[in-house]
Amino acid sequence: MKEISRDSMGQAIYDRISAELIAGRLRPNHKVTIRGLADTLGTSSTPVRDAVQRLLQDRALEQRSMRDVRVPVPTAADYLEIATIRTELEGLAAARAAEIADARDTARLGRLVQRNEEAMLARRWHSAAEFNQQFHFALAEIAGMPVMLDILHRLWLRMGPLIAGYYASAEISPLQRHETILAACEARDPARARAAMRADIEDGKEGILAYIASFTGKET
Repeated sequence: MKEISRDSMGQAIYDRISAELIAGRLRPNHKVTIRGLADTLGTSSTPVRDAVQRLLQDRALEQRSMRDVRVPVPTAADYLEIATIRTELEGLAAARAAEIADARDTARLGRLVQRNEEAMLARRWHSAAEFNQQFHFALAEIAGMPVMLDILHRLWLRMGPLIAGYYASAEISPLQRHETILAACEARDPARARAAMRADIEDGKEGILAYIASFTGKET
């Protein structure tokens, strides 16, 4: 059996922590430790330390002191800039997906909408946030835009925790907009899909800004 190298182990752990951030399973201001992550992942500290260093460079984590590494709380300015970028990019992905989606693609989107609704009804907010993220990424995959998907991964490294944290605190999820996007894909209506995605991102702005502000002055 081929021995797993330190580099490949570090990449696997980086991918695992990235997935936790993107899906919103880690929330803003959450403190992480090398030892805690190593214990959770069942590995030694060295590859975890390497992965954390990469995530610090990505600004997906922040180091407040030698022993204090956390999921950052974005500034309002950072959030608004990324939201503007997402509005353009994800609107494009939704429009392109609506142009080319087939029955298998729309069935996939429909399952994600249904699972999101079921998670909300069961008050499983972690799961609802994850299905929300999967819906957004599925549109880029259906659109056949791998470069776009790579960009979205980097944006959602920083936005995943924030979006999930906000929707869980507000106990809501943007199902209505997702249902409109699904209907637009079924009808091959790219303009409607683009508009619904842009509205989906715009809808949460006021609440997310208030959520960001709620961290000011909190005990750490």
